[in-house]
Amino acid sequence: MKQKSALLLLVAILCSSHVAAKEADTLVLGLRDVIALARQQSPSAQSARNAFLSAYWNYRYFRANQLPSVTLSSAPYINKEMNKIAQPDGTAQFLQQNQFGADLTLKVSQQVSWTGGSFFLKSTLNRIDEYRQHTTAYSCQPLLIGYEQSLFGYNPQKWDRRIEPIRYREAKKRYAGMLETISANACDHFFALATAQATLDMARQNFAAADTLYSMAQGRYEIGTITQNEMLQLEINRLNEETNVMDAEIELMETAQRVRSFLALPPTAELRLILPDSVPPFQVSLPQAMQFALANSYVPEYYRRIQKESESNLSQAKANRGFRADLYLQFGLSQTGSELRGVYRNLMNQEYAGISLSIPLLDWGRGKGKVKVAQSQLALTQTEVEQGMAGFRQTVQELVLQFNMQARKVRMASLTDQRAEQRHRIAQRLYILGRSSILDLNAAVSEKNAAKLGYVRTLKTYWNLYYTLRSLTAYDFELNAPLTEQIPL
Repeated sequence: MKQKSALLLLVAILCSSHVAAKEADTLVLGLRDVIALARQQSPSAQSARNAFLSAYWNYRYFRANQLPSVTLSSAPYINKEMNKIAQPDGTAQFLQQNQFGADLTLKVSQQVSWTGGSFFLKSTLNRIDEYRQHTTAYSCQPLLIGYEQSLFGYNPQKWDRRIEPIRYREAKKRYAGMLETISANACDHFFALATAQATLDMARQNFAAADTLYSMAQGRYEIGTITQNEMLQLEINRLNEETNVMDAEIELMETAQRVRSFLALPPTAELRLILPDSVPPFQVSLPQAMQFALANSYVPEYYRRIQKESESNLSQAKANRGFRADLYLQFGLSQTGSELRGVYRNLMNQEYAGISLSIPLLDWGRGKGKVKVAQSQLALTQTEVEQGMAGFRQTVQELVLQFNMQARKVRMASLTDQRAEQRHRIAQRLYILGRSSILDLNAAVSEKNAAKLGYVRTLKTYWNLYYTLRSLTAYDFELNAPLTEQIPL
């Protein structure tokens, strides 16, 4: 007997340890916990960070192009072959060459964005060794200053200075908005799993109640206080509730797997969610929300960018259609000699100026066609910008109105849930006392279930609207402060 008692005690200890370990492995998360995980480690958050970093380095590349560049280049060679060489009298002969050549060039250049030209400063040194004649020659240009410019062509530097800062601001605001959109998606996943958990809890409670009523009804049926029809209805209710439990378990497993995938959690992680018991008591001012949306959202920046890009395309089409000229100026010093130190003495002036012209005489309307296409595209873009901004303002207005109304809906849904729970308890007690029918009890159960799920749905809509509104305004209306998201650099 003592051995049996000890065995039972050991089994009880092992069972309790297993339950405690299982509970320890379960992640108990609130809504803000799920949102924090989604913003930190979800695949969507990683994609948003990488997209922003790509835009950031593109902007760094643009900024670097505005700064002076310094390059050091060299191209040594060995030439030992038969080549066709022009002679002083105009003839040509095939002669064997056996030479070594080397050069070294240091160049500093600076783009001029408002003109599209480029200044440069460079210094070069060349050496040639003729092995057949055993001679060495040097040529140097210790200082060359030059400028090159397209006089009537398209200036990409000017348009980059107009477009790239807008593109970068758009990327920063898009990243901040994407994090809030991820928060809204996290709300959807949170409440989807919370709904599945609530459905399973209700199904188990309903099954337990239906099983209890069915067991009680068997005794009442034997003494003839209820009819066979009512007894069969109770059995059907019990079977239906048992089926509902199995369906709810499957739905919970599938939903939990989707949530784990969204949050990048291990597939074996057990989740238990805690519903928020209330919503913050505040209202959003429509003029204030509109002001923040126009100032902080990436949408206005996007429309500014595509407007500028269309204007740039039109400018390029016009520049490529007509007369073009390229200017090249160079001034400096140079010298040659057989010794290295000699080429830096008695330097001679070196000047060069050139201009190349291009005049289209007959292009069969290709240039005009490209200009017309660019003009049509610009007009289409302007229409898109006007309609897009009008739709954006309307979206902000609708979100604010829906959000301000949703807080009231949450309170009403919470009260409905409480009253439906009270009505169910009363209906269950009255049926046990024999003072109500099975139809009244079934109606109370259905209303209780619908009220509970309706409350969860209204909470989901509230928080989804809130974070969607934050994504468009970059403003925390709960704390009455702008969002300060750390840029991932």
